[in-house]
Amino acid sequence: MDAETGRVIYEKDAYSRSLIASTTKIMTALVVCEQCNVLDRVRIPKKAVGIEGSSIYLKEGEILTVQELLYGMMLHSGNDAAVALAIYCGGTVEGFVQLMNDKAYRLGLTGTHFENPNGLDSPNHYSTARDLAVLTAVAMQNPIFAQTVSTKSVRIGERSLQNHNKLLWRIDGADGVKTGYTRAAGRILVSSVRRDGRRLICVTINDGNDWADHQLLLEDAFRRYENRVIVRAGDILGQRSVLSGDADTVQLVAAEDFSFALTAQEQPRILLSGSEFDYAPVVRGADAGYAYILLDEKPIGKIRLIYGETVEQIRQQEKIPFWKRLLGGAL
Repeated sequence: MDAETGRVIYEKDAYSRSLIASTTKIMTALVVCEQCNVLDRVRIPKKAVGIEGSSIYLKEGEILTVQELLYGMMLHSGNDAAVALAIYCGGTVEGFVQLMNDKAYRLGLTGTHFENPNGLDSPNHYSTARDLAVLTAVAMQNPIFAQTVSTKSVRIGERSLQNHNKLLWRIDGADGVKTGYTRAAGRILVSSVRRDGRRLICVTINDGNDWADHQLLLEDAFRRYENRVIVRAGDILGQRSVLSGDADTVQLVAAEDFSFALTAQEQPRILLSGSEFDYAPVVRGADAGYAYILLDEKPIGKIRLIYGETVEQIRQQEKIPFWKRLLGGAL
């Protein structure tokens, strides 16, 4: 998926609900990054110690910053770090899970529901490949999240952590995001690669060959699709008739740029919206409606239009009544 435009380049079973293991922590990290100060110091509670599965072996009473716990959760997939962050941010694990589900609702992730902050298997804990891609596109816009998941290794006190995401070393431009695995869920991988101003996101669920598949899908997408400037601010996209003006038409000008990732064969077209005419006066730079960008007759974006010039209103001369004309205009 193209992160900027949301265009899906390739998908298969994208809306099937599945267990998602530790890729759950993408939402956990995003909520924490949005609601907590990463410099805050957290005293590890007893409830965050000895959590099953992957762990950074937190000790009750030790103190770490929120940022250090984020590293422990996103690089080393620490389930205990996820619980510590959930309790600190949400008051309780249950309270934090509600924050996760609230965020999913606001993002329109209709195929997603969380029951814990770390991804341990549960019948009502699931997401879809499409939802994980949308979530990741949003999360990568958060600078703290993006910096955390792109970190290859870090030292936290006596702990030396290395990112489990092998793609950071294998693919040019790779900068995230998260691995996941349980026996029931299989191997889950969400990756992000940024090149030449474009970010592509790839998601696989229950894929035993995920490293190779992500590399193949991402390289193919970058090769076949190129970001193309379709409209530039200032381009004249058309004109509109003007009534009662000192000119019969006015130019319609693009107020902003619009780019989209396209193959060499794809040719979008531009459809102007609004009425067929305007009444004078119209003022240069004022809003003139929108232009819609269509690809295969489906909208892929819209840009604001402005008037390219000012057209003044012509004041009609006062009509002389018949009786005045009959008398030569004199009383």
